[in-house]
Amino acid sequence: MTLTEYVKKRNGVPIGSSKSLRNNLYRSLGAKNFSTFWNYWNPIFGYYLGKYIFKPLKRILPVGVALLFTFIFCGMIHDAVTTIFRWKISLFFTIWFSMMGVSVLITRYFNHNFSKQIWVFRASVNLSIIVLCFILTIYLTRF
Repeated sequence: MTLTEYVKKRNGVPIGSSKSLRNNLYRSLGAKNFSTFWNYWNPIFGYYLGKYIFKPLKRILPVGVALLFTFIFCGMIHDAVTTIFRWKISLFFTIWFSMMGVSVLITRYFNHNFSKQIWVFRASVNLSIIVLCFILTIYLTRF
């Protein structure tokens, strides 16, 4: 699948469409579970992470481990950018994304599925998980 096809599949509109951001937010926040949230969030970045990190890793590792390493790698990329701009090493995003990766695995294990709930409820659950991971990251990085 090409990047163009992938973005259209995830957003329902082609790359560059004026409805792209709206569709991205609506679909990701209102996803039936936290794992599906990540299928819709930032489809361009997700395409490359899936193609060049997750798929090669899952050939040699269990899927859950490959997924967690993909989240860690994503956090490391965010930290690299932050470090370049601030000239100070940071691991904040690596920790935060690691926690969100663990949250994906936990919600998958418990078959977290709110597809029958209204959009606002699903969005609240997905945002709550992100915020909880963020707060835990702040707490952990203080030490």
